[in-house]
Amino acid sequence: MLEEAMAFGSSMEDGLGRTVTQRYRFARQWALGDRKNPVSFTPALVLLDGDDGVEPQIAPFRSSTDGKIPSTLHFESRLPLSPPLFETNSPSWNVSIGNVLPPSLDEADAGEPAGTAQILPVSWQRLNHDAGLTDSSLKPDVVVLVDAVQLAAQPGRLVEAILTIKRSFPGALLWTPGLGGPDNIAVLTWFGVDLFDLSRSRQASAAGVLLTEQGPRYAVESMGEDTNLAAQVSHWEMAIASVRAAMSTDQLRSLADRQSLNSPRLVEHLRRHDHLCQNMPGLLSSHVAKNFKFPCHSISIQTDPIIADWESFIASKYTAPTGLDTVLVLLPCSARKPYRLSKSHGRFIRAIGTSACHEVMITSPLGLVPRDLEEIWPAGHYDVPVTGDWTGDELSRIQRMLDSLIDRHSYKRIINHSGFEYHHQSIPVIDTREGDSAGSHEALERLSLAVKDAVDTFSARGRKNEKILLDNFASISRKQMKTDAWLSGMKVRGKPPRYRLELDNKQMALWSIDRSGFSLPKAAIPSLAEMSVLPEIHLRSGVQWKGDIFGTLVESFDNDIRAGSDLLVYQDGEVIGLARAHAPGWEWPNTPGRLAKSHQRL
Repeated sequence: MLEEAMAFGSSMEDGLGRTVTQRYRFARQWALGDRKNPVSFTPALVLLDGDDGVEPQIAPFRSSTDGKIPSTLHFESRLPLSPPLFETNSPSWNVSIGNVLPPSLDEADAGEPAGTAQILPVSWQRLNHDAGLTDSSLKPDVVVLVDAVQLAAQPGRLVEAILTIKRSFPGALLWTPGLGGPDNIAVLTWFGVDLFDLSRSRQASAAGVLLTEQGPRYAVESMGEDTNLAAQVSHWEMAIASVRAAMSTDQLRSLADRQSLNSPRLVEHLRRHDHLCQNMPGLLSSHVAKNFKFPCHSISIQTDPIIADWESFIASKYTAPTGLDTVLVLLPCSARKPYRLSKSHGRFIRAIGTSACHEVMITSPLGLVPRDLEEIWPAGHYDVPVTGDWTGDELSRIQRMLDSLIDRHSYKRIINHSGFEYHHQSIPVIDTREGDSAGSHEALERLSLAVKDAVDTFSARGRKNEKILLDNFASISRKQMKTDAWLSGMKVRGKPPRYRLELDNKQMALWSIDRSGFSLPKAAIPSLAEMSVLPEIHLRSGVQWKGDIFGTLVESFDNDIRAGSDLLVYQDGEVIGLARAHAPGWEWPNTPGRLAKSHQRL
């Protein structure tokens, strides 16, 4: 912890001890204080003048400003948060806010600039004009977006400002004064805000209403409710608990989706945030835990960056297994994942009766899921209500993805058992449903006959089980890694589901059902490095790599690192081992705490 404090704070006396305990996209839960015995966590509150009666574990900070122009911001801890001893309530900082003009005057000269300290006040104008913010040595502990309320009223600017701050200062806590409330804390935490205050709750109390997780409402007299500040704080505590619980179960996006319905402006902010995050390198995960669920219950999930990322891969990079692009069979999805374990897909597989066809599922919101990718993230983890109805966005996505998939392959016949209406101008499309349900006896009989006719007509050859597994592993490698070249010449050994990949009787990988990906042994490292299969990180010359990867060890890294991905570790130009990323690339290298877990060392 001492090493981290020296790297990420201006001094040991006034640094802020913090480490990430939960993360997903831009949302993070920070443990504050000694990482071995933290005394508070985010999201948390900052008390302002007149705020009392809130426990420091919920509100670990207090802030005030003087009446001068430009004003000075005072920010202090109510708990012992400064390393290395964590004995007295600290840190305590002062900084000039400078002259803050309205965001609409972003081209004007503000005159008196804001100060630079461990607490860093920024505004829309400063983000656009202060070149000093790009100084790589600037590593604040807390960033304050002083004009957050004004930015929230201007389309797109709030989420753009937050995104800029998070990418510029990934190791800092973010506070948006006056903006947060129990009714938007989940959405703002999803964006990356860590600290909140009682400003809106005090306004609600003065107006005689309660500010709750569902928005403002009048107190229910028959329930003995009050609108005083203590009652407002109780709703804050419940909202904070909801967010922390959602983060611990990786369900914050679902909570943010539900909470965004509290106002049209929140829906707008969430959609704009999704749009800005699309195609951002090093944001999404490559692997997730076995029990991780991607709930797709609301229409807003259609704009989630993971959907755009999956569509982009399938439409532009995915290739069917070699020799499997003669007969394309389109199938419906199933609630159970992976699909092949469902009763419906068991019937489909028996009806098809051959491994010579390329099976692709049509589903929402991912569009298309090839059979060879059905186990991995996100295809094996999404949860969507099955209604049989399609929105315009879903129909357009499926149409685009199908057109691209077919244009990039050499299919000679398409057998459509999905129920999705599709026509192609040059390739015959056989509808085996003809209005019947996918699992009906008649439809399954038509599916069997259509497949048999196509296989006989084009002499499509079936595959042995080992070839099917190698084809699947190659497809997965092309999605999760940079290439599948490292699999050349390998044999599959072992019993399902824990297969081993061997080369010359030496184990080179183990299929892990816990992460739907490969577990890589030490023996594989040289070939992985030679073929540049994985993202790379380079450690500083002279440092000893004893444990996990922290920012102080890192000299350079690939910016497209995804959480969960395996990394090749280099030092002085030589590969020395493997690590597994805990933090996505946008957090590297300036976020305190573990960025990657040590996995293998040569």
